[in-house]
Amino acid sequence: MNERDGRRAALITGGSKGIGAAIAQCLAADGWDLTLSARTRETLDATAASLRETYGVRVLTVPADMTDESAVSALVAAHADEYGRCDALVVNAGMGNKGAVESFPPRRFDRLYQVNLRAPFQLMQEMLPTLRATAGDDGTAKVIAIASSTGVYPEPELSAYGATKAALISLCETFNTEEAVNGVAATAICPGYVDTDMSEWTKGDGGIPAEQMISGADVAAVAHAVTQLGRYAVLPQAVLTRPGPQLHRA
Repeated sequence: MNERDGRRAALITGGSKGIGAAIAQCLAADGWDLTLSARTRETLDATAASLRETYGVRVLTVPADMTDESAVSALVAAHADEYGRCDALVVNAGMGNKGAVESFPPRRFDRLYQVNLRAPFQLMQEMLPTLRATAGDDGTAKVIAIASSTGVYPEPELSAYGATKAALISLCETFNTEEAVNGVAATAICPGYVDTDMSEWTKGDGGIPAEQMISGADVAAVAHAVTQLGRYAVLPQAVLTRPGPQLHRA
């Protein structure tokens, strides 16, 4: 719980909308204080104001570009300074790109790598002392990384995106072999298509209707459930699929 007022605290990247905002709402409803980060100050502040008004929790906003190493470091420091603890680090900020292997630009792959894998690694590494201190000798702290089912099962034209998410899943699993004994456990949540802006490209004619996609609230429910697990329960991966004859397709 928060060192200052007995409340738990979470840092959520990509927290201004979509899955991140849904997780923020779910944790705020449970009485958590929050640090929210995203690139756009206006959207971030609007989400934070709504959470403060509705749930009466503290919400710190820290705009940050996940490709900027110094900005990621400043985000970690700002959260630690504000709350003195981190019960959950929610690594949600990410980007997607579609393209066949034969034509996908390597430069675009580099950006996917920066946002979807390098930034999560840096966040986990730099927040680790605070996570360990929060868990203490008998408690727990969680890392929740929003990956994708394309990191588990192949999806045509999503090779670059899926590769970064597969690596994120692997990062969480290896992190657990080192840190779960310290009470700090990581879970990679791997949903299929979620009804967010990132999935707009597949909602058109012949695509998947928004109402048939996984909702942000569904992902948030899984994330919240992970925060309820005790010190000796580790969930390395949670795959969340849509119904249908091909359950393992996004």
